[in-house]
Amino acid sequence: MKNLQVQKDSGKIMPLLFVGHGNPMNAIAENEFAEGWRQIALTLPKPKSILCISAHWETNGTFVTAVEKPKTIHDFYGFPQKLFDVEYPAPGDPLLANETQKIVTKTKVERDFNWGLDHGCWSVVKHLYPSADIPIVEMSLDYGKPPEMHYELAKELSSLRKQGVLIIGSGNIVHNLRMINWNSTENYEWAIEANEKIKQLVLNGDHQKLISYKNLGREVQLAIPTPEHFLPLLYVLGLKNEDDQITLFNDKTELGSISMTSLKIGT
Repeated sequence: MKNLQVQKDSGKIMPLLFVGHGNPMNAIAENEFAEGWRQIALTLPKPKSILCISAHWETNGTFVTAVEKPKTIHDFYGFPQKLFDVEYPAPGDPLLANETQKIVTKTKVERDFNWGLDHGCWSVVKHLYPSADIPIVEMSLDYGKPPEMHYELAKELSSLRKQGVLIIGSGNIVHNLRMINWNSTENYEWAIEANEKIKQLVLNGDHQKLISYKNLGREVQLAIPTPEHFLPLLYVLGLKNEDDQITLFNDKTELGSISMTSLKIGT
């Protein structure tokens, strides 16, 4: 079993990913987003493990999955049966869970034995690593913490990048389900403007403005009506080193009010 006890600091630093996961149907669709995920995977060193911060695991407190065989969670409804039939049988990594618990000091991290891989994780990772051979641990979002605490907590995970761990934040820069338009190819002007504004702040390295996203104007307030899909971006930005390059991919807004814009940070 692969584990952190036998992994030494190689001196090489793993890249980071923020992925806009969007519609759960992307898990089984053959579309430009699935292809974008497959193509970005070709640019990544093969990780020993994955630590995923998903928008779809909110908790009171901070938890990490510590099971050896995480279940595939179908946390959605109203979709075709073939989507519910998908299983992604990647192994867990309890030793990575223990290591994460140990290195985080800003809050108490507890091990969880009930959660598995929600669709914010598996719907994307199944395209990155279709063989399901990379161990995965999920880390939850504490809904009681303000954005700056999530950003600072992320910094404590930085040593994992040198241990072969690929850290993935999965959410969406623009995510307003109440205003989604399933029947139109046109996007709201505010969604396009918010995506561009946030994207430019990311590229400019202006993390403080992103942490204080509620002050960025009406279009951003519409784009982020609730924080859970935006917070995974702050985790990835909190882990960024000064010399890390940023590569945009899947940079598109769809369904009126969902941004698929994704980032690779580092090489």
